[in-house]
This record gives sequence, C-alpha cells and structure tokens, in this order.
Amino acid sequence: MYLIAGLGNPGDQYNMTRHNIGFSVIDYIAAENKVKVKKLKFKGLYGETVIGGEKLLLVKPQTYMNLSGESIRDFCGFYKIPPENVIIICDDISLPPGRLRIRRKGSAGGHNGLKSIIYQLASEDFIRIKIGVGSPENKDYELADYVLGRFTRDEIPVLEQAIRNTYGGVVEIISNGVDSAMNKYNG
Repeated sequence: MYLIAGLGNPGDQYNMTRHNIGFSVIDYIAAENKVKVKKLKFKGLYGETVIGGEKLLLVKPQTYMNLSGESIRDFCGFYKIPPENVIIICDDISLPPGRLRIRRKGSAGGHNGLKSIIYQLASEDFIRIKIGVGSPENKDYELADYVLGRFTRDEIPVLEQAIRNTYGGVVEIISNGVDSAMNKYNG
C-alpha cells in the first residue's frame, strides 16, 4: 500500500495557488481513476484506488501546509504504511515552473510542509515529487504572497503538463521504482 499526499491549504481562497499544486495533482489522479477524495479522516480528505495492482490512499491534508505531517503520521500509523511507501507532492520555488524533481529521500529544503512531515514521521526516507513553481522576479517580493498567489495565464499550460507528468511519475514509481521515475521525469 502507498500513501500519495498532495500538500496544500484547505479553503476556496487557496484553490489554484502555487502552494496548492499538490492538491491539484491529487485531484487529477482521482479524476483519472474515477475516485472521489471526499472522505474525512485523520485531519485529511482521502480516497482509495488501485494502480499497477497496488492499493493507494490519495490524501489532501486539511491541517494547512505547516502542519501537514500530523495528518500523514496518523494515516501511516493506522494503515501501517512505512515512510518509503509515502509519496509527497509539493511545490518548489527553486525550480522553474513545471520542472519536476523526484527524490527518494532528503531534507525539507526550507519547505514547511516537508519539515512537518519529517518531524511527524521522524524520518526523511519518504519519496517526494517537487513541482517547480518558480520564484518572484522581484527579490523584495514577500515569498508567502508569491506562493499563495495564483499562476499567471502563461504558466497555466506549463503547470497542467507538470500535473500530468507528476501523475506519470507516481505510476512509474509504483510500477518500476523511484530510480526509473527519476530517470524518466526529472527535468
């Protein structure tokens, strides 16, 4: 069993923001597999599906980004999912819009959602797929305002392709392993 969690913030005001790209990917995976991510458990919305013969929990933590680990920890504990079967999907400001970076494990890299998950799981050994959302051109621009801002009209097609590629990366991880997914999808 795998837990696939997209990070974001709950509430309509955060829909389609850079920080919520993880939620957008979970919604896309759910739509492609004709499953609803509507059940509430462990401070998260979730749904279940099967890909490549593996059962998947699709999760959107509802704790706000900085406390995402609380929901992930509780799902992992209840379903006995080890960290290496957790795939976290999140935004990354250090990557250009649309570029993917898949990693088997690693540090939080300054991402508060990843910091929370590392703390709550007491492990860095979970898979992460980071989706580039770019960074503000004006270095004086408040970073929180940038990641909570919406994509520009020009960025939308790039990010839509990134969402499709992320889904492909998830399927590749499950079917052929993390190394294969990194070789195929890391930009």
